[in-house]
Amino acid sequence: MVKAKYWEYSSKFVGEPKLSNFKLVEEDLRELKDEEFLAEAIFLSVDPYQQVYMNFYNFPTGIVMIGGQVAKVIDSKNEQFPTGCTIYGMFGWRTHTVVNLIMHTEYPPYILPDFGSTLPASLGLGLLGMPGNTAYFGFLEICRPKPDETVVISGAAGAVGSTVGQIAKIKGCRVIGIAGSDEKCKWLIDELGFDGAINYKTADIDAELKSKAPNGVDCYFDNVGGKISSIVLQNMNLFGRISVCGSISNYNNLHPDSVPEPLPEQQTTILFKQLTQQGFVVYRWKEQWLEGINQLLEWVKDGKIKYRETIYEGFEKQPEAFIGMLRGENIGKAIVKI
Repeated sequence: MVKAKYWEYSSKFVGEPKLSNFKLVEEDLRELKDEEFLAEAIFLSVDPYQQVYMNFYNFPTGIVMIGGQVAKVIDSKNEQFPTGCTIYGMFGWRTHTVVNLIMHTEYPPYILPDFGSTLPASLGLGLLGMPGNTAYFGFLEICRPKPDETVVISGAAGAVGSTVGQIAKIKGCRVIGIAGSDEKCKWLIDELGFDGAINYKTADIDAELKSKAPNGVDCYFDNVGGKISSIVLQNMNLFGRISVCGSISNYNNLHPDSVPEPLPEQQTTILFKQLTQQGFVVYRWKEQWLEGINQLLEWVKDGKIKYRETIYEGFEKQPEAFIGMLRGENIGKAIVKI
């Protein structure tokens, strides 16, 4: 009998998530039935959406905390998922999972493509997984970038933002990233090839945008919302396009008792600049999922896209990694290695 551990969502988030919101639980797993398989986690993901989903969809307490993982199939009675294969699955924060595909129809698990001998399987949680496809489809399908246009990205040093910027460079754009430290800004420029970067914690964002994007902003990939996005919108060009991926600056204010920070009125700007602003959830492109991953894999093998991971060691570090990611402590993708 296999002993599994999981992190229970034990109390509702009020403001920033805390260690006390989670409880570590052990359980004995039952034997496999026909068409089932047993997955053992190798890497677990922490992502901003995990906070907002728990609040927005009002998930009950007492359940396994949601999330994706890269896992190895260690026992199987399902021919589609043979023993030994490496997979991605939305199994939550748990070490071992008995998987019945009937229970995973909305976000079905899949065998990872062959990344080659030099790329880690952890990329299935980042560049070659959900964040990578978020960047690929969310930017190309909504922003529709053209060569020589100026692209601004907030949350630019995270898993999604850093990939968006590199795709924009591949498409011949000028790229400005907004991030939360001088170290992150240096990484964006020196290693990823961004044309400019702004530390929003120390800089005058409006003045920096006017300096670094003197001809205005054509495309904005928005990961944060709030004041930063209000400033970027004021610097958009006529017919600019805005892809709304996230609003992390507001995630601590989703509890009914929270009072959001007041922001400038944006409708007039959108109206008179004739901007197109569209939000998205990446799974709208789930039928094209491997198309995005295979293109990103080709780019990374060709050296056109680079990646960085912030890795936490040990399953017990999962809540700590999650809270640290929400505070912006990571550069690139935040991952927990089991």
